[in-house]
Amino acid sequence: MKQISTLVLVCLLWYAHAFSQPANRYDIIIDELMADPSPQQGLPNVEWIELRNNSGSAINLAGWRIGDASSLSGPMPAYILQPDSVLLVCTASAVAVLSAYGPVVPVTSFPSLDNTGDLIYLRSPQNKTIHAVGYSDQWYQNELKKEGGWTLEMIDVKNPCTGAGNWKAGTDASGGTPGRPNSVKATNPDIDAPVLLRAFAIDSLNIRLIFSETLDSGKAATAGNYTLSDGIGTPVSAQSMAPLFDQVNLRLNTPLQRNRIFTVTANAQSDCAGNLIGDRKVVRVGLSELALGSDIVINEVLFNPRSGGSDYVEVYNRSKKLLDLKNIYLANRNTTGQVANIYPLAPDHVLFFPSEYKLLSTDLANVKKEYFAADPEALLELPTLPSYNDDEGIVIVLNDQGLVIDELAYSSAWHFKLIDNPEGVSLERIDPSAPTQQPDNWYSAAGSVGYGTPGTRNSQYRMGEELKGEVKVTPEIVSPDNDGTDDFATIEYNFPSPGYVANIIVFDANGVPVRYLQRNALCGISGNYRWDGLGEKNQKLPIGIYIFYTEIFNLNGKKKRFKNVIVLARRS
Repeated sequence: MKQISTLVLVCLLWYAHAFSQPANRYDIIIDELMADPSPQQGLPNVEWIELRNNSGSAINLAGWRIGDASSLSGPMPAYILQPDSVLLVCTASAVAVLSAYGPVVPVTSFPSLDNTGDLIYLRSPQNKTIHAVGYSDQWYQNELKKEGGWTLEMIDVKNPCTGAGNWKAGTDASGGTPGRPNSVKATNPDIDAPVLLRAFAIDSLNIRLIFSETLDSGKAATAGNYTLSDGIGTPVSAQSMAPLFDQVNLRLNTPLQRNRIFTVTANAQSDCAGNLIGDRKVVRVGLSELALGSDIVINEVLFNPRSGGSDYVEVYNRSKKLLDLKNIYLANRNTTGQVANIYPLAPDHVLFFPSEYKLLSTDLANVKKEYFAADPEALLELPTLPSYNDDEGIVIVLNDQGLVIDELAYSSAWHFKLIDNPEGVSLERIDPSAPTQQPDNWYSAAGSVGYGTPGTRNSQYRMGEELKGEVKVTPEIVSPDNDGTDDFATIEYNFPSPGYVANIIVFDANGVPVRYLQRNALCGISGNYRWDGLGEKNQKLPIGIYIFYTEIFNLNGKKKRFKNVIVLARRS
């Protein structure tokens, strides 16, 4: 009897120790989750997560909770999770069907797991975030399996704070491995250094930093590890933000000033695997302003992608303002002409600096596959874009007050006439300062760049020049082969007053008119027209010398004539 009493006492003491022992981060991890159980592959049609004890000690899960971005479950019942053991957690109604796969505990208000773009975390009774997973359907790394019926599994449980690179769809025929070792189990250490991706100002005294991965929370919360330019210096405090610990809030002593751009540097940071931050530790920040008309312009549109591809829209900040893409929207118009299908350009705060480009698409992987994207940070993936038809449509940019900042009613007829198949060919803006709705300000992206320049300066870019003469034609040699170099001639004019009317005729070397480029065109004080090397019936003209005959007159009857000579060439 004494031996039994002693054994009971030892068990009670062990149980109490296990219950009272506070867990550290990553002692318990989420190593598998079923977010989208339908269509079923073999597992029950219910959502669940699997917890693994990654520590060397037994841990009592009494009072632990599961949360997501918008809710927190009730407390777990008492359950001793042994080292290197797993436990399924779900809603009470799913316990019966999951019990066949291993130990299961229910919680009230079990969070609904979104099919993509959700955050799930595990919180101890001490209100400490032990592990968090912010997943998306891209983590499956499999286009078929992300449609449902398969679990997301952690590859290396010893590398729990790495995101997408340490997760993939399960390979077990049933669709997952609840209660068993993960089917994708492998050694997958974190060797990548953390990167400071961007920053934004919450207000003049508070800045949020966004990193590429989970940080060592102690170093992240050390104010002395950060400095700001222009006399701001070291912040007063730094706070590492739960549950993912990949963001840091800085509180400043000196407020940021408007209309100024600062730099912030993050020193001595490391991820939870100990990798030290490298050279990518400096970003710009400042106070954003409201975008107004023409601050942002539509710069490139792909509305007829290749099979399997997706539309994209590129915008350009031609103002001197610092803008926030979270407060700017893409839209189109419905059949009644009303602004419709409004979507934000960014789900979170993303600063848009002067003279920057941003490319918006629902499938960046396809964009990178089809085109050369020189600046990956200029590419933003959105869950949804407005619909843009292959033949013609309307692209609208709005600010958060509903004001139209820029609008383009495009047409496939604006493409280079000799392109046989316009699929996969974007329309590029030639001059950011010229009117958006001017057809002559748009041209097909050059074949030499793969017919698109997402996130970078357009292949057909040409900024209008202030002319010293009255009429000027450039370049001297034009080669309209859509290679991005001298594909068209620009007739630029500059007059002392408005009200001039222009007739422009293109003659060949024999004096035969081959193109009536403009007839009684009302001119502004300055502007330009374009010739694409084609004849009056859009036919391909032979190489040789051509003369631009321009006649200008005004309402007072005054006239002036100009002749400009260029050479039409073609590459062999």
